[in-house]
Amino acid sequence: MERMGYQIMEHFSTLQGEGYHSGRSAYFLRLSGCDIGCVWCDVKESWDNQAGEFYSLENVQALTENHDFVVITGGEPAMHDLQPLTDALHRQNKYLAIETSGCYPLRGEVDWYTFSPKKFKAPCDEAYLKADELKVVIYHPSDLDWAQQHAAKVGESCALYLQPEWSKRDLLQKEIISFIHCNPRWKLSLQTHKYLEIP
Repeated sequence: MERMGYQIMEHFSTLQGEGYHSGRSAYFLRLSGCDIGCVWCDVKESWDNQAGEFYSLENVQALTENHDFVVITGGEPAMHDLQPLTDALHRQNKYLAIETSGCYPLRGEVDWYTFSPKKFKAPCDEAYLKADELKVVIYHPSDLDWAQQHAAKVGESCALYLQPEWSKRDLLQKEIISFIHCNPRWKLSLQTHKYLEIP
């Protein structure tokens, strides 16, 4: 019988650096594999589905034992069948969040669904229904209109965040702030973990 588990590129304890849960103590599980290919991805190593090491469900439960909040990210985590993983972590009473492009239907149950759409591959309709948080990375001023197109498709309770791409933050900051003043449902997300120089 095949041992159940996942290829994990990296895992670490940190503070959630972005979006709604920013500043919250978290344990990150970065699953290997991604076929989206964002040009500005800051973890391109995660694209390789063989990156990192294989961890059994028991291994993962041990890694996250002392953490209440677990973030499943990638790569593109929804490429994987996450049901065994989310079941195992929910048995430990973990609060589970996922960060996904929304390009694949989610197999598994999470408590918080962060939807970060990418121009390189269209999301599935399910992502708009599941989204607790819409986080759009702004690489060019035209992305602000693109963000509004996605916001029109999510539920009214979905939290909306605009996040300047790290290398463009100085160029885009004023325009994003001005946009938020005119569209107050949106909030600003910053990669605080990079400013703090933590994982």
